[in-house]
Amino acid sequence: MPQTAFRPNHMHIAWHDYTSHDATLPISAAPLREKASVIGRTGLMLLSCGTGAWRVRSSMNTLAEELGLVCAADIGLTSIEYTCFDGEQAFSQTLTLTSTGVNTSKLNRLEQFVAEFADICSRMTGEQLHTHLDEIEQVHGLYSPLMLGLAAALACGAFTFLLGGGWVEMILAFFGAGIGNAVRCKLSKHHLTLVLCTTVSVAAACLVYAGCLKIAEMTCGINVQHEAGYICSMLFIIPGFPFITSGIDMAKLDMRSGLERLSYAVMIVLIATMAAWLMALALHLKPVDFLPLNLSMLQYIVFRLLTSFCGVFGFSIMFNSPVPLAMSAAVIGAISNTLRLELVDLASLPPAAAAFFAAMIAGLLASAYKKHSGFPRIAITVPSIVIMVPGLYLYRAIYNLGMMNLSISASWFASATLIILALPLGLIFARIMTDKMFRYCT
Repeated sequence: MPQTAFRPNHMHIAWHDYTSHDATLPISAAPLREKASVIGRTGLMLLSCGTGAWRVRSSMNTLAEELGLVCAADIGLTSIEYTCFDGEQAFSQTLTLTSTGVNTSKLNRLEQFVAEFADICSRMTGEQLHTHLDEIEQVHGLYSPLMLGLAAALACGAFTFLLGGGWVEMILAFFGAGIGNAVRCKLSKHHLTLVLCTTVSVAAACLVYAGCLKIAEMTCGINVQHEAGYICSMLFIIPGFPFITSGIDMAKLDMRSGLERLSYAVMIVLIATMAAWLMALALHLKPVDFLPLNLSMLQYIVFRLLTSFCGVFGFSIMFNSPVPLAMSAAVIGAISNTLRLELVDLASLPPAAAAFFAAMIAGLLASAYKKHSGFPRIAITVPSIVIMVPGLYLYRAIYNLGMMNLSISASWFASATLIILALPLGLIFARIMTDKMFRYCT
């Protein structure tokens, strides 16, 4: 029986059709349409990596200046409308993505391309540039679904300790998150819709956690109160990258991009938490408090450093970061997240205030390290503070809302909102202090 071919909703753009037939003409001497195609395609590829509108526009401007053009761009979450002027003519185009995601490895290569463009624009043709961009575009996932599952398992297992869980919850969350994220990656590779991927992966994570807990109860006599960690098994789905980049975009008055990113992040949170809540009702799980760990302050500090490192490293791998980049983000995340937790415990600072200072420290450390490493700043800063996004608070808010405990739900929502606001603000102030280009509205 013949298979039905799916007609794509977004038509493919034949970028090489924009190039001139003169194989010796460098891009700096090419017609306006050919120059604009390189600018637009580079911007669209940067947008596909998950970076914010300010960075996309800045890169497009860099290319336009080298080609003697003026570029004006309106950038959203999945689309760009831009116009290039050469003093006599104008070329306008609308470009759209089929989906969005995070790919820090591709982002790193694209930023290198933009940085080297001044040297290559006078000797490479438009055809050669598009061929080079073809090669960069082929940078999909560096890791298999199995490796991404292990990365999520490591991240959520570490996250469990940071939220107050013990070794039992950590092990169970490790298996739940690992299988849940592996399922999500397999579904995503088949281009299934976001709603389906999110719902099925969260359900799988909760089922695995509950199943492993039941086996542990029957075979090892594990306390049923260890069910508290089932929330941690689905935290790999929390969209920390769009949450944080939305705040940065809105700080630069890129309101369209900022609001679209925020809406996208909220949509994922609602889908994931609703799926987890329904699974909790079906499996009779409740978000009870974790059992006390009875550790000394020194032990807490040491274990927080270790688990923060592992958590950030796992999230960085999930963002397709090369291992050196993931290690860099993990070191910065270990320092800043442990500082955040100690500010709450030792200085009695409100969690949102502690999150602001920790994010600012992460931003300052990333800015200092960027000068020596060459890695994109956002590829270091965002993974290093994603572990601070209050996924547990958001889940408890939805759970209590579903149970009609409205006052408790409002309290969790308020706490989560303050922390989510504080994280990008911390990065913004760090960027203001270290980047004079970011400091001005021009």
